[in-house]
Amino acid sequence: MMQTFRTEGNYRDAARLGSAELRAAMASGEILQSTALAFDTQRQLRFELGGVRGVMPFAQCADGAGIGTVRDIAVLTRVGRPTCFVIESLEQDSQGRPYYLLSRARAQQMCKAEYLDTLGPGDILPCAVTHIESFGAFCDVGCGISALLPIDCLSVSRISSPADRVSVGQQILCAIRSRDAQGRFVLTIRELLGTWAENAAAFSAGETVVGIVRSVEEYGTFIEIAPNLAGLAESCPDLRPGQAVSVYIKSILPEKMKIKLVIVNRNLGQSHRFDLQYFITQGHIDRWVYSTPESKKQIVTEFTCPACNPA
Repeated sequence: MMQTFRTEGNYRDAARLGSAELRAAMASGEILQSTALAFDTQRQLRFELGGVRGVMPFAQCADGAGIGTVRDIAVLTRVGRPTCFVIESLEQDSQGRPYYLLSRARAQQMCKAEYLDTLGPGDILPCAVTHIESFGAFCDVGCGISALLPIDCLSVSRISSPADRVSVGQQILCAIRSRDAQGRFVLTIRELLGTWAENAAAFSAGETVVGIVRSVEEYGTFIEIAPNLAGLAESCPDLRPGQAVSVYIKSILPEKMKIKLVIVNRNLGQSHRFDLQYFITQGHIDRWVYSTPESKKQIVTEFTCPACNPA
């Protein structure tokens, strides 16, 4: 059977399968999922699959748990959440009651060997945001395997928090920016959200649109009008980053990569976040140029360079 690797939460729910289907999944090595019901005093996750207990010993709760590289907190936070696994065997306890022995670690090892290890910098893959820190968002890239999406890789325009762009549980697309010696990915999304010209093409001088304040400087206020596009309006010290405003587009200057804005209404009284609009959705990127050809400032990502870091 060809195994398709997905983010946790997107596999067949084992709790809804009958015993024959569970045995077939066990025989084929299919990755299933179910909601973890408890992390008990024996340091194991417990499940219920079709009326039969499922038990996942700590060493099987994540790849690396058996050698001490996974902390308890990383496992006990699975309680109440969909957790993927393969069924290793059907056992009997000391009282003769059947239970399934489950392994998330094996599912993750399969995902790495057959999927993630075949990818490299510039490859595009689906992810799910699992939690957010000030420096970036952590994403599930398959079977609960985590990768970092740094804040500076979330957009070209400045944001103060990853939460300005993504939310926990959101399904997104990313490109692999780099991978370290242990094979862990660093992700980026900004290259998928369009160049300056692609974003600017959606707007015209003379329009009034909704914008989000990103920073207030002495010389002006930077206002985002699309996830990868910001313009400059007059300085307004009373505005705060994240505030929604309406702006009049005074001019669009491709040769300078500038959009001149005039703030029309600063009291919209509601929060706003732009939906992600992808201009690239699959395949591989070697090189991405955000800037217009005539602009002196060139913003480029070279995925094939040794460090695989944006210029």
